[in-house]
Parts: sequence; C-alpha cells; structure tokens
Amino acid sequence: MARRHDPERRQRIIDAAIRVVGRGGIAGLSHRTVAAEADVPLGSTTYHFRTLDELMVAALRQANEGFAKAVAARGGLEDPRADVATELAALMGEWLAGDRNGVELEYELYLAALRRPALRPVAAEWCEGLTEQLSRRTDPVTARALVALVDGICLQVLLTGTPYDEAYAREALSRVIVAG
Repeated sequence: MARRHDPERRQRIIDAAIRVVGRGGIAGLSHRTVAAEADVPLGSTTYHFRTLDELMVAALRQANEGFAKAVAARGGLEDPRADVATELAALMGEWLAGDRNGVELEYELYLAALRRPALRPVAAEWCEGLTEQLSRRTDPVTARALVALVDGICLQVLLTGTPYDEAYAREALSRVIVAG
C-alpha cells in the first residue's frame, strides 16, 4: 500500500494538540487523543513527536506566537515616541479581549513548564523576546520587571475572572518605568 503524501500532517497534529489541551487541559493530552483529533493514525503522532514533551514544546512555541503577533501588529513598542506603559497596557487589553481560550491555553502550556523541564526553554522564549523588545526602550532590569508585571496582571485576570483594567495596568507599568 502506497503512503499518502501529507506535508501538512505535522502542523495538523500540533493544531490538534492545542485543541485537545484547550478542551481538557494538559491532563487530557496523549498521542491517542491528538491522533483522534487530527484524524491521523496513532503512529503519525509518534513519528512526528516521539514524546508528549516534544509535542507540547511544539504546541507552546505555536501558542507563544499569539502574543508575539499582537506585539508586532500593534507596533507601538517600536515607536520611540510612544509611551511604553500605555502601549503595554493596550497590548494586554487587546490580547486578553481576543480569543480567551487561546490566552488560557498559552498560559496552561506556559505553566506546564513548572513540571516539565523540556518546556522551560520555550516558556523562557516568550519572556526573553518581550524583554529584548522592551530593553530597546528602557534598561534591561526595568524591561524584565515590566515583563514580570505583564505576566502577573494577565495571570490575575485569567485566574480571578475579573475584567482587565487597562488604567490600572498603565499606572502600575508607569510606576515600574519611573522607578527604573
């Protein structure tokens, strides 16, 4: 029997893993559930991703792109005339107001790095990328503090279910910048 050429299969498996985690959390992720979701043979998932950690790394890397795309689309962090606190606060608002499931999924995969060391370098990429961008506008220590505050505010909104308060975020971010 001839093998069917399917160049998109790897991507479909990653997309399926993201959907599985989005529906049932990390605990529901297995090669079997992903294969069923992607409508591919079980062997395809293990061919492309030998371990679940490899699959989760690919899913987290793809999920991380959501925030990076929001940063790039907004463009304000690159504008030297733009107020960094205002831009970051607006960016968080746009991100949190978008696909809430996608944001929750991104954080679930991000926090999975606590128990899965293979995910830690990918989780760190998000922090490092944003810190690098912010370091162009402020010093590196302040940039890291801003990233930590962004992370904290987003987690609080997700965990408490309280609405995002852009004015509060802008004020808190401004205070970190002024203190730096």
